[in-house]
Amino acid sequence: MKIKYLFLLFIVGSISCRKPPEINDRTYLTQSVLWYQHSAEMHALYYQAFNWAGLIVRERSELIYEKPTAVILDIDETVLDNSPVAGYQILENVPFSDKLWEKWCNKADAEPLPGSVEFTRLADKLGAEVFYVSNRTENLLGVTISNLQKHGFPNADSTHILLKKETSSKELRNSSIRKNFEIILIIGDNLSDFDEAFEERFNDRAKMLARDQSELFGTEYIVLPNPVYGSWDNPFRAGEELASEKRKKALISFK
Repeated sequence: MKIKYLFLLFIVGSISCRKPPEINDRTYLTQSVLWYQHSAEMHALYYQAFNWAGLIVRERSELIYEKPTAVILDIDETVLDNSPVAGYQILENVPFSDKLWEKWCNKADAEPLPGSVEFTRLADKLGAEVFYVSNRTENLLGVTISNLQKHGFPNADSTHILLKKETSSKELRNSSIRKNFEIILIIGDNLSDFDEAFEERFNDRAKMLARDQSELFGTEYIVLPNPVYGSWDNPFRAGEELASEKRKKALISFK
């Protein structure tokens, strides 16, 4: 009887000493980050997008507008690659935070994405004013300028880089550019870079809006791939303990 009691005590003790499951597990990001950092397809998609954007700007540079022309680009995952942040999250098993983001941005080490430097230089050469509208916060303006200048992006200055002040919506900043310029193209990795209405991601609202605006993609808007983060993931965030289950439940499968 004593031996049986000690055995049960050992089993209970072993179970209680097991490490509880990590609720901050970041491994779900691994496949997306590997694709983004290592696939030739990712590079090809960026070259394809910027090549097409270049054709559009060439064509429209020959047209006559009442105002000077301009192109607007997002920065992160549009012209600069910040995937090392997600890599750090996975390897260190830590959540995204403003502190982590600022630590990365302050290094000014983000590499240019394929075709981005060439496109912005072409647009500048063809007479289109190049603007960067980003939701980086204003305290990161200096390091953002340094990072862009390091790689030779044109107009990497405080006049042409519009960062977030009070709201993530880019409508006001885009409108301020539109007052003096004819915007001939907007390029970004998140649909809200083009229209704030795309922020509504529940009940397939954004998919319906994309269908309604389908004629603008490839003509007024150029979308770049970002499988790591973005507004698309909003419906699947519900606190760390629930997010994993929400993602699984959202998957489409078959029997």
